[in-house]
Amino acid sequence: MEISIKGLTKKYKGNKLGLNNFDLELKNGILGLIGPNGAGKSSLMRILATISRPSGGYINMNGTDIVKYPDIVRKVLGYLPQDFGVYPNLTAIEFLEYIAAIKGFTGKSIRIRIEALLDELNLMAVRNRPIGTYSGGMKQRIGIAQVLIGDPKLLILDEPTVGLDVEERVRFRNMLTDLSGERIIILSSHIVSDIETIANDIAIVYQGRVLEHCSPEAILKTVENQVYETTLTNDEFDSFRAQYTVTNSIRRSDGWMVRFVLNQGEKLPENPVQAAKGILEDAYLRVIASAKMQ
Repeated sequence: MEISIKGLTKKYKGNKLGLNNFDLELKNGILGLIGPNGAGKSSLMRILATISRPSGGYINMNGTDIVKYPDIVRKVLGYLPQDFGVYPNLTAIEFLEYIAAIKGFTGKSIRIRIEALLDELNLMAVRNRPIGTYSGGMKQRIGIAQVLIGDPKLLILDEPTVGLDVEERVRFRNMLTDLSGERIIILSSHIVSDIETIANDIAIVYQGRVLEHCSPEAILKTVENQVYETTLTNDEFDSFRAQYTVTNSIRRSDGWMVRFVLNQGEKLPENPVQAAKGILEDAYLRVIASAKMQ
């Protein structure tokens, strides 16, 4: 499967731009979509899911314009929005059977599929309980299960790991990795470590535009020899943070342990520093900081 996005624009009331001449090429695998709040990630996902229409540009899936022919996408789509609704009085099995029926799937094979999903998402023990009694993390797992019914070839997941504990997140990441060979999976998350762990493609989005689109390995190369750690006193901390892009800071009894990344043209501070290995979060914050300075 291939998706080509060219010049995509989305205007809201007051001529506010959600997407601004947005270009992206997608093939089978996992795209990690990262960017600050309001960057355009959800706007893009809603358009790809055919819930919203663009103001300009086009999207082709395997050569077909999905804006003109949205049913082409809907037949192969699994979509999990950031806020999704459930029926609190239905059990997990009842809810998933209902979703399956809406998608046109019935019979013994879909019941077997539902049981397998509940088992994979660690929900078998509560499958006959009303969803309204579930924790936030359990409801999120139900949302993930309903997306995977019917073996969709395009998965669009907006903040799917919100509310999941560490063990659940690992299980979910492993599941997506297993699914990614024959599908396009678009994953948006503020938990950058989730993106770094499983995505084979990264797109950094800011103010409705794509700033970077490349492999994780390629974007990590941009911060080679650019990430450092240093210790600061309480008096030094605020001024240092105003001058450099701080990617992590830990308060200690005698001050601060700070991790920072150098932007283009910046020099090392006079404080003693120690080089550190760059991670995706360092590269992401460096790209966003550079965009803000333009």
